[in-house]
Amino acid sequence: MSEMNNPLSKKSYDFSLMIIGVYKNLIASKKEYVLSKQLLRSGTSIGANIAEANGAISKADFSAKISIAYKESLEVKYWLSLLKDSDYLEFDVFQNAFEKADELSKIMFSILKTTRIKN
Repeated sequence: MSEMNNPLSKKSYDFSLMIIGVYKNLIASKKEYVLSKQLLRSGTSIGANIAEANGAISKADFSAKISIAYKESLEVKYWLSLLKDSDYLEFDVFQNAFEKADELSKIMFSILKTTRIKN
């Protein structure tokens, strides 16, 4: 993927891989299929929307895709918290994933502030 030169693309791709690992563990060891599927969908959607943003045809299109990715990162943090608080996710796994999701959120929020001010 050529956009992997973009730090946000790389971070979101690596995050997707981590979320896939968490999902696999949850279904294999905890037999949890519903909440973990929501986590998988929102966690991998971040990178997919960033990839779409990288191919945007306008600044508005770029901003819209980053906005969707940002909202997905907030959703991921919700599912992670719910999985932790319902004793499906160990604290260290939660903390690592939550911190990475929060980092992505902060980067995307900063991008949104910049792109929306300039438009």
